[in-house]
Amino acid sequence: MSLIKSISGIRGTIGGKAGEGLSPLDIVKFTAAYATLIQSTNPPARTIVVGRDARISGEMVRNLVVGTLMGMGLDVVDIGLATTPTTELAVTMEKAAGGIILTASHNPKQWNALKLLNAKGEFLNAAEGAEILQIAEKESFTFAEVDKLGKVTTDNTYTIRHIDHVLELKLVDTDAIKKAGFTVAIDTVNSVGGIVLPELLHALGVNKIIELNTEPTGVFAHNPEPLPQHLTEIAGLIKHKKADVGFVVDPDVDRLAIITEKGDMFGEEYTLVSVADYVLSHTPGNTVSNMSSTRALRDVTEKHGQKYTASAVGEVNVVKQMKDSNAVIGGEGNGGIIYPASHYGRDALVGIGLFLTQLAKSGKTVSELRATYPSYFMAKERLDLSPETDVDALLASVKKKYAEYPVNDIDGVKVDFPDRWVHFRKSNTEPIVRIYTEAPTQKEAEELAKSVIESL
Repeated sequence: MSLIKSISGIRGTIGGKAGEGLSPLDIVKFTAAYATLIQSTNPPARTIVVGRDARISGEMVRNLVVGTLMGMGLDVVDIGLATTPTTELAVTMEKAAGGIILTASHNPKQWNALKLLNAKGEFLNAAEGAEILQIAEKESFTFAEVDKLGKVTTDNTYTIRHIDHVLELKLVDTDAIKKAGFTVAIDTVNSVGGIVLPELLHALGVNKIIELNTEPTGVFAHNPEPLPQHLTEIAGLIKHKKADVGFVVDPDVDRLAIITEKGDMFGEEYTLVSVADYVLSHTPGNTVSNMSSTRALRDVTEKHGQKYTASAVGEVNVVKQMKDSNAVIGGEGNGGIIYPASHYGRDALVGIGLFLTQLAKSGKTVSELRATYPSYFMAKERLDLSPETDVDALLASVKKKYAEYPVNDIDGVKVDFPDRWVHFRKSNTEPIVRIYTEAPTQKEAEELAKSVIESL
């Protein structure tokens, strides 16, 4: 069994002993710790939004979380089956003190998690996350007396409100999409995307939708992480049914993978690149992605005469850098688009609205659009070390070795060579260094990774 306690939330497998998996006792403890933090930082506010994906364990976890929040004296707005970005938007629309999303993102069905939001509908920062872990460890929380218990209300309108929000975005053109007459295939891996994506596409003007794995049973038809090796079924379906484009989301719908009309992967890295190109063509401004994301975003940004900045890995770090640099678009190379004109959270619904508009106005096929962007290829390796290894000293030696090149050390060490890069990141839980490389060809990326591992 696994229980991962981090600043970004509490994630674990269902079942087993307390402290070894995401047991009911652990769910109550960490929910109470979160409630304690919220009450201390925003005393007058009493409302917390709770949404969940379609995992088998979702109802059980929801009952524990809602009951604990009520027991802490907080009111709950339960929005039911909802995407992560829907829950984020609901926090601000409700003017709530925070929110909890019950989802383990791309993890298999035996996992679930508590993703914790602040009053802006954004993930907690490192200091807040660390404080919750401390409160939980010491069990420094006090439950409310009977006359001060919270209440729960149910509101199932937020999926529609999220769709309406996407339609209202200035750069989403439903007339252009409808006129294009697209046939769109979707794979929502048997989670909440099956509820929202068909409705979103109809609202955008798409009348021909090919649905795959859209029943929200929580029994995932394939590995729920939207990687090429897991998407062979929809790729074949697109070619057979002659669809114009395919969209695949993870269980909580904050990541967007795109498939071309030929059944080829557009590339999760290029979801953000393409949407950023469209946004920048209408809205001059800066861009941000994390250090392990493709250089293509920098190339596209500079093509538009704007500035690109890399952040530390992690959505909360990307958001902070976006705010610091006044970015108009940003995100992560896993298909996560963050569009501040909407909200500061990865949102596949926003991504679909912007991409379909771009595709409709370009007059190109998806594969032709992809061909307009510089191509890079990635390799991801790891270097296993002995527990005695001083990883920080090792990374310092890397920085020294490549001092003649631009080096970024805000999150490990990233070295930018003229036409490729390598990023070294140490694990916080294991004696390993993760090594990511990107180069003009797959072979060159793999060879770069091999050479730096040998040098280490």
